[in-house]
Amino acid sequence: MYTAVTDGRDVVEARPDPGDLDPSPVLDNLRGSVTHRSRIRRPAVRRGWLEHGAGPSDRRGADDFVEVDWDTVTSLLAGELRRVIERFGNEAIYGGSYGWSSPGRFHHAQSQIHRFLKLAGGYTRSVNSYSLGATGMIMPHVLGAHWKMFARSTSWDVIARWTDTVVCFGGIPLKNTAVNDGGTSNHPARDGLDRLRERGGRIISISPLADDMHGEAERIAPVPGSDVALMLALAYVLVTEGLHDRDFLDTYCVGYQRFERYLLGLDDGVAKSPQWAAPITEIAPEVIVALAHRMAEGRTLVTVTWSLQRVRGGEQAPWMGVTLAAMLGQIGLPGGGFGHGYGSMNESGLAPVPYPLPTFPQGNNPIDQFIPVARIADMLLDPGGRYRYNGQSRTYPDIHLVYWAGGNPFHHHQDLGRLRRALGRPDTIVVHDPYWTPMAKHADIVIPSTTALERDDLSCTRNDPLLVAMQAAVPRYADSRDDYDTFAAIAAKMGLGERFTEGRSSEQWLRHMYEQWRGFLRADGVTTPTYEQFREQGSFRMRTEDDLVMFEEFRKDPQANPLRTPSGLIEIFSDTVAGFGDGPGHPVWIEPQEWLHGERAERFPLHLIANQPRTRLHSQLDHGATSQKSKIRGREPIRLHPADAAARGIADGDVVRVFNDRGACLAGAILDAGLRPHIVQLATGAWYDPLDPADPTSMCVHGNPNVLTPDIGTSDLAQGCTGQHVLVEIERYDGDLPPIRAYDPPTFVGEHIRPRSGPAATAG
Repeated sequence: MYTAVTDGRDVVEARPDPGDLDPSPVLDNLRGSVTHRSRIRRPAVRRGWLEHGAGPSDRRGADDFVEVDWDTVTSLLAGELRRVIERFGNEAIYGGSYGWSSPGRFHHAQSQIHRFLKLAGGYTRSVNSYSLGATGMIMPHVLGAHWKMFARSTSWDVIARWTDTVVCFGGIPLKNTAVNDGGTSNHPARDGLDRLRERGGRIISISPLADDMHGEAERIAPVPGSDVALMLALAYVLVTEGLHDRDFLDTYCVGYQRFERYLLGLDDGVAKSPQWAAPITEIAPEVIVALAHRMAEGRTLVTVTWSLQRVRGGEQAPWMGVTLAAMLGQIGLPGGGFGHGYGSMNESGLAPVPYPLPTFPQGNNPIDQFIPVARIADMLLDPGGRYRYNGQSRTYPDIHLVYWAGGNPFHHHQDLGRLRRALGRPDTIVVHDPYWTPMAKHADIVIPSTTALERDDLSCTRNDPLLVAMQAAVPRYADSRDDYDTFAAIAAKMGLGERFTEGRSSEQWLRHMYEQWRGFLRADGVTTPTYEQFREQGSFRMRTEDDLVMFEEFRKDPQANPLRTPSGLIEIFSDTVAGFGDGPGHPVWIEPQEWLHGERAERFPLHLIANQPRTRLHSQLDHGATSQKSKIRGREPIRLHPADAAARGIADGDVVRVFNDRGACLAGAILDAGLRPHIVQLATGAWYDPLDPADPTSMCVHGNPNVLTPDIGTSDLAQGCTGQHVLVEIERYDGDLPPIRAYDPPTFVGEHIRPRSGPAATAG
């Protein structure tokens, strides 16, 4: 939550809430964001699409645009939607819209587009997320749900009071707690960790990056991707020394004995001992044994960051984390057990709100076709192709129209050269965005959306007590419109106007949503202000469920409070997963594809961690002040160990070329001894900026690591994102530095071009 100070046109300062314990440092990115040169001024259509008609094109991302008026663009959109639906069916429309886009409950791009497309007859949708693709599929089989890992996790207050040792696989990187989906009014993670230390609690960060934990902490730095091997070795010590809790495993879990046979090597002849794990993790056996002893000594919380499951076999890390916590027998006890996502965003550890939130209704989708979100390139490149997902054999649909609102897949997706080729296949790509992002530049029809600073809304999230009356801080920029008004206009041309709006303006929808929310609180005996009073006050503080302990009720009585698994218990071995044929049914060690001990490392000997940036949310407002201050000669910074830099003749501040067999990018070198040797770190989110926009394989001159990362699924179970780790080589770049054009609008031509009518043609 923040207050925007403006000059009447743009933000000059964003002031955090006075009660915030640790305000977000990325707020300064809002300064100057409304009128930045990358804003989309008015509706625009790609020149080739206008000249040649709808159809596949290899010119997306390299073509000129024509600015048009609102009536023209809404007529074009209504006509193209009708054409695709009549000729190919609604299944041929992919409603992408993956991203954060806005904290508002009403002006939320995904809610708006999904409501519109459902009323138009439906669309192919995406499921799961890039952030939690593997977790989202494995945790329902193991614990009955995955959202409880962060929405109803043990609170920071409980951890600060009760936990003796926090063992953090992936650390607890506070940079990620600056943000939360839907907004946030307080950031308690730093304070919770500090209070734990003051009480004498111990923090053990297991990460190749020193800054994955703030303040004083013990650190173990394994080879990236080897966390599951380390967990298995810890479990081996617990079993062989009788330190595991057999009563808990017998009472609250199923399948442990099957897992123990694997752990001890009774079937495969390979005991998962510290001696076995040492060459994999490069952690000495005595260090592993000592850590296992400490974990068994007191109240221990085992946490796993989201980043660990964004690799090949990513389902195993959270599953093994749960298994290790179950062996300690402390799940459901204050300060003990398991946590997933502490330090991944500002949600885990925060007290949840016990009420439904205000919601803009989306309705039902008549089309049942979907893909796992990270498989978009596969879908576009292989229509009719078969793939496995969660025990099912599925077929990719044939997509002719991609409709995207509120997101930038060039931040989320991997192997951008492959993605660009995939985006050349549909007949039409439509993008709503406030800015000329890489995705907008690859569209055929571009709609200028307002930002959250230009409209009223309601903001809240399931783990924050404040419902905020968002107020428009500045007028709408140029000819931009709210997505609601855009969809209302298209719906009207398609004869769906009244069904989409239900006769309400934006302001009337906000009032309607507020009154529905008031009804939930009124039923709980809570007195709430009228809508007018609420807008005047600016916010309303709701009750929260404080001192939450995850799975406390389950531990008290597993029969009365079963989990939503087939057994009602924690499934260390899952008959369901085993029945899919995609694995043995319990957590196992799977050697990563991008791996310092593998054959690829002979060609690409540096392990790049493509984690989330500390200076922005994903790729949002990359042009902002905080983000720009971190750049090196305009390029995204890449950190490497001084020894690795010296071996390559690289000095601090040099521009370097980062490359592998998928692509290359430029970045600015920062030497950092806090990294494990042979590890480099390049955050995601720098706007993709190809040296040659017409060449899908062209080097990104700005530093987007997704030109390097592999576009493969975590497994046939989840098909999640694997963009966290990749092997690369680095060399000093001694050529003339190309300019940064990432934030520049495309080239525009005059409005004399008339749209082609009739059937689709192959566009140029």
